Amino acid sequence: MSTECITNKKVLTKGNYAIAQAAILAGCQCYFGYPITPQSEIGEFMSGKMQELKRGYVSAESELAAINMTIGAVSTGVKAMTSSSSCAVSLMQEGLSYATADELPVVLVSVMRGGPGLGNIYPSQGDYYQATKGGGNGDYNLIVLAPSTVQECVDLTYKAFYLAQKYRNPTVLLADGLLGQMMEPVEFYDYSYPEIDTSDWALTGAKDREARIIRSYAPLADNQCVFLEKLFKKYKAIEENEVEWEEINTQDADIVLVSFGSTSRNVKTAMKILREKGIKAGFFRPVTLYPFPSKRLHELSKTAKKFITVEVNMGQMVNDVKLAVNGACPVELIHKGVGVPPSAAEIVAKIEELL
Repeated sequence: MSTECITNKKVLTKGNYAIAQAAILAGCQCYFGYPITPQSEIGEFMSGKMQELKRGYVSAESELAAINMTIGAVSTGVKAMTSSSSCAVSLMQEGLSYATADELPVVLVSVMRGGPGLGNIYPSQGDYYQATKGGGNGDYNLIVLAPSTVQECVDLTYKAFYLAQKYRNPTVLLADGLLGQMMEPVEFYDYSYPEIDTSDWALTGAKDREARIIRSYAPLADNQCVFLEKLFKKYKAIEENEVEWEEINTQDADIVLVSFGSTSRNVKTAMKILREKGIKAGFFRPVTLYPFPSKRLHELSKTAKKFITVEVNMGQMVNDVKLAVNGACPVELIHKGVGVPPSAAEIVAKIEELL
């Protein structure tokens, strides 16, 4: 596999390689990771390209080491990332909580596999809760972006680095095993987001300035309360400015189909088939899973008669949809626990049963 990053022309590439190449183009200076399927190709790519570019690459001894190495690197103001999957991301939860408390721009690529526990390597969307609700301690949130195509793997990797640094908050690119292994034509292009000045907080050695310290420990309760208020004010700003979604045919929809990630591709086709059958179906896909586009879904609940979520898990995002709709109309779930997402025909058949 070539480690060459080709820009401004379409190339056929796998989702994991697309993410890795996009990280390089976004200016990632350090990568720390531990191999686990179905995301191992990210580390494989980085092992060649980062050394070729004289950037930092470490194949860590564990996921615990990888997340803490990433925390150390980003504390100096450079762009750094790690990548992992499901049960291994579980080991990173303490580090993610610390990174949030330290307000450090860690980028984590999480390529989901089946679970719980060790599970299997088949695609899944069972880590929605893990990413959006968090498994570490305390009150905090991660920014979470969910691509649905290999091209979006590139687009949202760029955005992940930008948002992480803009808000000094750990940011997760949440893909699934299907997307990580899928090959599609992709265009790589120059990173176009503005570079964020880190000079007012980064640890660069106190040679010509006062000493700085980054820490999460707050011995006084009042001080911790002040910090948490600041943190959640930041989350509110992210919600107001950065929420992204895709919607089609919702203006007259009786039924709104909601899904995220690669599953959305079949759901979008199902929506078209339903329209051909005379059923007024619309399509809604959250791109930012946190903050969740609750406000827009609540607006749609004023005109829609039913929401149906389609997920490759036992039902996780459906609960955020229910909270957004707030009882205005019914919310149903079509799901598959793990594996290839339900086909468009299967989705249509299940919807016709529900109706």
